[in-house]
Amino acid sequence: MRSYLYYRSGNKSVASDLTQDTFLKFWAKQLKPDPVYHHQGLLYKIAGDLFITHTRRQKVRQDYQEKIELDVSSENPEEALAYNELKKNYEKCLSLLTEKQRVVFLMSRLDDLSYREIAEKISVSVKAIEKRMGIALSQLKACLNR
Repeated sequence: MRSYLYYRSGNKSVASDLTQDTFLKFWAKQLKPDPVYHHQGLLYKIAGDLFITHTRRQKVRQDYQEKIELDVSSENPEEALAYNELKKNYEKCLSLLTEKQRVVFLMSRLDDLSYREIAEKISVSVKAIEKRMGIALSQLKACLNR
């Protein structure tokens, strides 16, 4: 499976990560062993779908980063100063959040994880994630608008 994903992606770490995700998704299905049907086709289907999803997300990220780089490079010194000030203010406001709120916020915004995925990773309910995220967003908004 890892070789198949390495062949498609050309990146060993991506292939390893996607292989692990493939087997986790397969395991989550809790299929009963069948001597006639070995589930190999299903594994390759899951791996292929995960690879396509990964590639699409990478393309979106890359397009977004290119757009930001173009916008930042075309600004005048006043805009650069305002951007740096906003960045410092954002980092300060982010540091004022509790650790639980900050972790949820960063996992959602930087890692592109859904609330369900975050809840699974940190072993809390989805409602708890929604509440932490809501509080974090309102505190960030209030802090940045000062």
